[in-house]
Amino acid sequence: MTTAQFDCQYCTASLLGKKYVLKDDNPYCVSCYDRIFSNYCEECKEPIESDSKDLCYKDRHWHEGCFKCTKCNHSLVEKPFAAKDERLLCTECYSNECSSKCFHCKRTIMPGSRKMEFKGNYWHETCFVCEHCRQPIGTKPLISKESGNYCVPCFEKEFAHYCNFCKKVITSGAITFRDQLWHKECFLCSGCRKELCEEEFMSRDDYPFCLDCYNHLYAKKCAACSKPITGLRGAKFICFQARQWHSECFNCGKCAVSLVGEGFLTQNKEIFCRKCGSGMDTDI
Repeated sequence: MTTAQFDCQYCTASLLGKKYVLKDDNPYCVSCYDRIFSNYCEECKEPIESDSKDLCYKDRHWHEGCFKCTKCNHSLVEKPFAAKDERLLCTECYSNECSSKCFHCKRTIMPGSRKMEFKGNYWHETCFVCEHCRQPIGTKPLISKESGNYCVPCFEKEFAHYCNFCKKVITSGAITFRDQLWHKECFLCSGCRKELCEEEFMSRDDYPFCLDCYNHLYAKKCAACSKPITGLRGAKFICFQARQWHSECFNCGKCAVSLVGEGFLTQNKEIFCRKCGSGMDTDI
């Protein structure tokens, strides 16, 4: 490089015997270089001049003395750090501000450590234990109560009810019948074996039956319409001489007037009001 060539690329001032900076193989005096090429510090907004160390993270720049945790103000130079919402935080401040808190001990669950999640809450692995035996539950099956979380063996030992049919533990959704408990899927019609948990049913000798099976096997039949008489939902019926009628079927066999609460006459298997039955060879 000749003497004429050893001038500042921008202001053309001679650089002989002066401090300079090369940029793309071109020399610049320090003042021109700082004015043209210096990055600006994210913290103090001042240029980072050539005689200062430029610390860069994701296209953002800081003076070495400005590269600090935005919360505790401790230097982050050559230390691990994390970014949140474009703020730089030391690992301790990041953990305190951003990491989950243990539901049991209320302490921070440090980044990188294993945490357990259940029903929207978090635990240290060593804090997520059975309320009874105090052993870690981990990823094993558990049952939750207001008093805490329990491993299955402890829950069965302390709290469980057993199904009257299969004799296995009931953990939820029990059906109560005759002071006994059933799983929903075990509470079946004693005739056709269909589930009764969402069905109307009748009982006979302490056995449950769906309406179809009960009507077929046990229900009395109406002397008028021959349909079953169940008595469900308070339905009324009339009995006379070993015969039964729905209340709406207990009518005069001739004029069809209702005989509920009225006097009536009978002839063979027919019933009549007093008016229609008068003059007939009837029984009172």
